[in-house]
Amino acid sequence: MSYQVLARKWRPRNFASLVGQEHVVRALTHALEQQRLHHAYLFTGTRGVGKTTIARILAKALNCETGISSTPCGVCSACTEIDSGRFVDLIEIDAATNTGIDDMRELQDNALYAPTRGRFKVFVIDEVHMLSKQAFNSMLKTFEEPPEHIKFILATTDPQKIPVTVLSRCLQFNLKQMAREAIYDHLGYILQQEGSSAEPLALRLIARAAQGSMRDALSLLDQAIAYAGGKVSEDAVRAMLGTIDQDYLFKLLDGLAQQDIKAMLDVAGEMESRSLSFDSALQDLATLLHQIALAQSAPEALGQDRPERERILALAQQFDAEELQLHYQIALHGRRDLALAPDEYAGFSMSLMRMLAFRPAEASGAAAPAPAMPGAPIARDAATAVPAPAPPGARSGAAAAAASGAAFDGDWPMLANRLKVSGVARQLAQQSELRGFDGERMELGLAFSAKHLADRTYQDKLRAALQEHFGKPVALKIVIGEISGNTAAVQAQGERQARQGKALEAIQGDAFVRDLMDIFDATIVGDSVKPT
Repeated sequence: MSYQVLARKWRPRNFASLVGQEHVVRALTHALEQQRLHHAYLFTGTRGVGKTTIARILAKALNCETGISSTPCGVCSACTEIDSGRFVDLIEIDAATNTGIDDMRELQDNALYAPTRGRFKVFVIDEVHMLSKQAFNSMLKTFEEPPEHIKFILATTDPQKIPVTVLSRCLQFNLKQMAREAIYDHLGYILQQEGSSAEPLALRLIARAAQGSMRDALSLLDQAIAYAGGKVSEDAVRAMLGTIDQDYLFKLLDGLAQQDIKAMLDVAGEMESRSLSFDSALQDLATLLHQIALAQSAPEALGQDRPERERILALAQQFDAEELQLHYQIALHGRRDLALAPDEYAGFSMSLMRMLAFRPAEASGAAAPAPAMPGAPIARDAATAVPAPAPPGARSGAAAAAASGAAFDGDWPMLANRLKVSGVARQLAQQSELRGFDGERMELGLAFSAKHLADRTYQDKLRAALQEHFGKPVALKIVIGEISGNTAAVQAQGERQARQGKALEAIQGDAFVRDLMDIFDATIVGDSVKPT
């Protein structure tokens, strides 16, 4: 007996066994039970989501010998012949190869005759959008005044190409892409019925690679069983699909969080030595960055059973939301440009270096050391320090400098910009103001609106950065309350506003712009002006 592929063997035979299209099943079930039957149905959706399968189940429901029902018996001659593709009154047409007007005229001639065996003659036209304009016009008359014994079921992956004159005469159902969890559960059920086994992560990899298509998932499962020669393991599926071990991606992002390009390039070199696909790596890296962004804004969306959940949550603490968005865009553009690179390794490693080189405007401005203001030089030696005026409540900068391993003149916003810290911990430094520092203990004030930044994790990172800067342990205390606004963030905002004001003044003072305003009664949209 010849082997039957899983996609055909486990093709649903009734609405109850259909996975992932509950909204369509509900509507068709009610229509069949109430005998509210339309003459034309249109099923749209991507490949492998069940369009033709639903069409065949609907044909059985209409022609089952027990009567019109949402639960065809499956054992009568009509049901079994439809399942085996031998039912004379079910005519399936592939519009991709039968596109012309002559094919439609033949269909119309066939439609004139009454059903031979069934209750209805059912025409299933797959990929109907491939029909020519003349073919659509030819079948329009039949759609307008169809014989009572005819039912049309159209299926397409591109409904935009179907004329509105046809669309308006059909009941349209949009089939959704299968959810990964639904695919994963169904694959597990099939393997159990087949007496086979697979590692959970292997099935999750297949569910992800299927991209919402159950048929593709079953084909990949067939391939994985043959490839593994037994139990379907994660390693076997990764090798078969050419996917990247998640551990590589986490190492890359750990290096990115620490601004360690050597560690990142070491990982890239190891991937190259194993001949892994850098195209897949950038795709998976973008997926992981998306999951980290989800962990920041909606951690419940990750799911408690996700194997890498804890590592994702940990990385979510190390990046700003803006940084994640930029890294995500770099990964997408890097994948797009990979074919233009000298070689894949160069394209991939350049994408990693871009992630290090570019940061959101506010973060990059904060990361750069602020220039010293005239009259307030940065002390190079504690003994010759020239202290700047300390902010209210702050201790003398000279006393702090004498007691510490690095000079500090009391200018906390400048120091906050210079500290080697990133992510939310940098925001904590930039949005706080100095209340006091005696060389060993530092007290920072933080506004109520920013109290979420005072998480213990971020405080620990800031404390470590202070220790590295001063060369000795520094006790850190964060006080939530009113602040005067002497923060790096407020200063940066003021500088941006000043630059914006100067840019707007320059535009308003330009002679050509003034002429345009006078001649055309034009106005300047202030928000559209950006300083260079």
